[in-house]
Amino acid sequence: MKLYYYGETDSLYVELKAGPGAETREVVDGLNVDLDLHGNVVGFDIDHASERLDLATLETESLPVTSYKAG
Repeated sequence: MKLYYYGETDSLYVELKAGPGAETREVVDGLNVDLDLHGNVVGFDIDHASERLDLATLETESLPVTSYKAG
């Protein structure tokens, strides 16, 4: 899983698994979900992320992480 923040558009993309999306669906205004060819969720995009989320803090709880990279 990877998080990408794009300051120029104030959007946050959460990539749940690597691979191309085949279709994008708008769930609600400002929340788009990318699906692969089989209808599985690849990731989702949140518009106006800094207005909707606390981007200053990232927490995990009981996540079985074996690798951590800070970029």
